[in-house]
Amino acid sequence: MLILAQIPSFHSLRYINLISLFLCLTYSACVTAGSIYLGNSSKAPKKDYSLNCNTVSLFFGFFNATAIIATTYGNGIIPEIEATLAPPVKGKMFKGLCVRYAVVTVTFFRVAISGYWAFGNIADSLILSNFLEDDKPLLPKWFILMTTIFICLQLSAAALVYLQPTNEVVEQIFSDPTSNQFSVRNVIPRVMFRSATIVIATTVAAMLPFFGDINSLIGAFGFMPLDFVLPMLFFNATFKPSKCGPIFWLNNIIALVFSTFAAIAAIAAVRQITIDAKTYQLFANL
Repeated sequence: MLILAQIPSFHSLRYINLISLFLCLTYSACVTAGSIYLGNSSKAPKKDYSLNCNTVSLFFGFFNATAIIATTYGNGIIPEIEATLAPPVKGKMFKGLCVRYAVVTVTFFRVAISGYWAFGNIADSLILSNFLEDDKPLLPKWFILMTTIFICLQLSAAALVYLQPTNEVVEQIFSDPTSNQFSVRNVIPRVMFRSATIVIATTVAAMLPFFGDINSLIGAFGFMPLDFVLPMLFFNATFKPSKCGPIFWLNNIIALVFSTFAAIAAIAAVRQITIDAKTYQLFANL
């Protein structure tokens, strides 16, 4: 990540983004195949799809899971946004939506279905954990290693895409636009800032290994408003539909409902982090 993060511009990431898509398709196929194999083998644990929790936990768990889904499946908002950068916006937006849901269906959605079918309510937020039992692999070691490498590489590529807009905004403060992007004047500050960002983020991630909980928090504060609230408000502000018509009120109702969802999901995420913190230690080896 320290090396890849030095790629100077968002445009430079187009090939890495393509590789990221290939890796996503590859590791999701591996995980799906592994889940189906274990689900049909004698090594698989007994399947239980019941909900083992009280009413309060079930209530907050529902909103917690909703926020996680918003994070996982909301990544496709990027091609939607990119589709609006040049006309015709409507046609490109529709193509962006088709690409988004096609990729989501053959990757995350397939993994979710096969993983839950194979392991039931003991399916871990990191599904590869279910491929181990008492630290012993239930699948060939080379298969688990290969899948893990694909996941790590894909996460690195995806992280670059999310980091780049922030990098470019911050670097406008201390960069010199009159100098070449590879000049010493621009390279040194860029290397220092981006390296510090990666080191700090990695340290925090290692300290607080709440993978699913952090996803929920990000979904509540980020993806829910971005996917379900802001588009409705922007539509009303841009196209100004009649306040007596159904479109105006439908958009407002959707924005209000998902704003409420986001608020409750944020509370649920913080609650779950607090609960999990009781069983974790800093830099725990999970």
